[in-house]
Amino acid sequence: QVQLVESGGGLVQVGGSLRLSCAASGRTFSTYVMGWFRQAPGEERRFVAAINWSGSNTYYANSVKGRFTISRDNAKNTVYLQMNSLKPEDTAVYYCAAKRGDASSRSAFYDYWGQGTQVTVAS
Repeated sequence: QVQLVESGGGLVQVGGSLRLSCAASGRTFSTYVMGWFRQAPGEERRFVAAINWSGSNTYYANSVKGRFTISRDNAKNTVYLQMNSLKPEDTAVYYCAAKRGDASSRSAFYDYWGQGTQVTVAS
């Protein structure tokens, strides 16, 4: 069982930056693939980024590639999402998620989810 708690969301101006954190409970954090997803009002939950257990491989949605960076610190049981050059269309609730096995962009394959943190980009 893994419990995930996101933090770091807030209101930011266009072009600004935020860093989201996701703290995980449990001693097996380093064995999980971690992902970030986001959901805007009236839309489905969409993949943002994922990172494998060691941090050696990262994956991004085309819409955030070059602007967002996912990373993890297994010693701190934490995964991060650094978001730069933010745009109004990045406004959403951001969720972190965990799964075993290979990284995936499909939310259905993730077993554990945090409660989400709101990111609002004001134009």
